Amino acid sequence: MTTDQRVARGARSRAAITRHAVDVASVEGLSELSIGRLATDLAMSKSGVATLFRSKEQLQLATIETARQAFLDAVVRPALDAPQGSARVRALIERWIAYAEEPLFPGGCFWAANLPVFDSRPGAVRDALQRQRQAWLDLLAEQIHHAGETVGRDADLAAFHIDAVLTAANTAMRLGEPDAADKVRRLIDGLL
Repeated sequence: MTTDQRVARGARSRAAITRHAVDVASVEGLSELSIGRLATDLAMSKSGVATLFRSKEQLQLATIETARQAFLDAVVRPALDAPQGSARVRALIERWIAYAEEPLFPGGCFWAANLPVFDSRPGAVRDALQRQRQAWLDLLAEQIHHAGETVGRDADLAAFHIDAVLTAANTAMRLGEPDAADKVRRLIDGLL
């Protein structure tokens, strides 16, 4: 019983730490995360945080996983209720716009904030970020493929195009450009 309570308490602490870490990393980047900084921010002992993560890289990987789950919950899962194809692409885009307009994370899109920093750094953190990006591109391409006759284009290329526009829209939204979401919608209308 004591072990079960310790494990549950550790899981709750780990979840609270990684959720705060996602917020920090969305603004300052995964490179700026540190066990000491998170311990201070959350009024925890540094050794307690270190015990849960063991290394900065393990903390970064856990943070990526927390961001991935939050993204799935906010963007992907709700859009899966829409019919496959164009309707689902539109639902994914609308959910993404909501995710960026009223940011799930203080820095906006977690992926847009961190991929450029790690794209040239081999290792587990880059690989985890790349897997998330590829899963997103694959999802978009699959739905574009289902749209088939409507799109009449290479689904992978169209997914790449949409992702590039969303990344640009995230930057525009962070800079306060009021029409960024409308530009995304117009692009999607033209594509579909």
